[in-house]
Amino acid sequence: MVVGNGMAGSRLVSELRARDREARITVFGAEAAQPYNRVLLSNVLAGVTAPGDIGLTDPGWYAANDVDARLGQEVVAIDRERRTVTSADGTVTPYDTLVLATGSAPVMPPLPGLDADGVVAFRTLDDCRDIMGLADDAESAVVVGGGLLGLEAARGLAGRGLRVTVVHLAGHLMERQLDAEAGGVLQRTIGDLGVRTLVGARLTGARAEDGRVTGVELDDGTVLPADLVVLACGIRPETGLARAAGLTVGRGVVVDDRLRSVDDPDVHAIGECAQHQGTVYGLVAPAWEQARILADLLTGGDARYEGSRQVTRLKAAGIELAAMGETALGDDEAEVVRFADPTRGTYKKVVIRDDRLIGAILIGETTTAGLLTQLYDRAAPVPSDRLGLLFHGLNPATPAETPVRMPDAATVCACNNVSKGRIRACWEAGGRDVADVAAETRATTGCGGCRDTVEGILEWLGTQEVTSPTRSGRT
Repeated sequence: MVVGNGMAGSRLVSELRARDREARITVFGAEAAQPYNRVLLSNVLAGVTAPGDIGLTDPGWYAANDVDARLGQEVVAIDRERRTVTSADGTVTPYDTLVLATGSAPVMPPLPGLDADGVVAFRTLDDCRDIMGLADDAESAVVVGGGLLGLEAARGLAGRGLRVTVVHLAGHLMERQLDAEAGGVLQRTIGDLGVRTLVGARLTGARAEDGRVTGVELDDGTVLPADLVVLACGIRPETGLARAAGLTVGRGVVVDDRLRSVDDPDVHAIGECAQHQGTVYGLVAPAWEQARILADLLTGGDARYEGSRQVTRLKAAGIELAAMGETALGDDEAEVVRFADPTRGTYKKVVIRDDRLIGAILIGETTTAGLLTQLYDRAAPVPSDRLGLLFHGLNPATPAETPVRMPDAATVCACNNVSKGRIRACWEAGGRDVADVAAETRATTGCGGCRDTVEGILEWLGTQEVTSPTRSGRT
């Protein structure tokens, strides 16, 4: 039984069914909608993707695969002694193995006025629809939160023609992923795209007239007019069910290397509600990695989860950004190589320790992101020419993010753990475009940051087929 049908829960269900056609699978989803790719909500908000195009499964998939999907049914209680769950309508359902994939909820600041009409948290597809409806009649918007989700929302609203201001408490944007200098470059870049940002700004409440929001107040007395206020202040793991059931909870449900609760071997947790070795992951790639490993374990395998390396990509029109690992370290703590050209919106930084890449930031020009991700994921030795890590093509001897020099084992899609070799195999089986590769391997269906690389590999394979019909000489 899986409680939660978001990106982690739905992936686990599909992974389980792919491995075992006979297992009885029940999945509860609090949202009535089919599972969808939450990463792409910013694209929906910007109007470049339709809500119906971000689904993770076809509506008929559950019936076709004999999965008991109870969508729109929230689980409200777990009885570990009787091994049952109770849903909001009072239905009691037994389980043999329980997996919690309850995700996270948006942080709602306890401030006056935030219950007014026109104030919306940005977390779900319904939230996205509400924001789009409000934006149609709005001229100005305030986005509270300058993290990944807040900036994506701000860029999407600016693309709809609204005057947008981002209010961010920390001293620079995306402080969890970027250092202060990179945050400043990003602030200038997003400003050039029509989004005003206020950093080090504390919200004290919202103003409203006749129940409708008219603006927000800051602690220095500033009042920002707004017809729409979007809250993107962070997320909090949904652990209420687990805590009420007596499971150990830190920030998330504490699990071991088999993704089992440390209290009950019949209860597992994955995704944003799970805490492994002190870490709660908030990105799609770790959630899908956990789903794959747990599916292996539940079907007789012996995999272990050893933690995930997180790579963040900002998905907003006009902004190229990738960040990974320990980005805030300085020259006194590690070997740091950086390049900055703020006027052109470019910032590059790699952090190296013991000849291994432990962190990187790329803003404005990200052609070496694939190479850096490979080095970071594998903890592989970095080349002696450090500039080749920052600038594509400076070191021809270095395996780079070009299809011909990329080994078959190189990971192209980190979200779905898809290698160049799997894309090559898809091509050799007849796949000729990104849609074919996505259908066969799921590459590009996570954050979408690998799409250009996949297209480049397909283009190169097409050239190889013309110049070398036997497809010999694999790299």
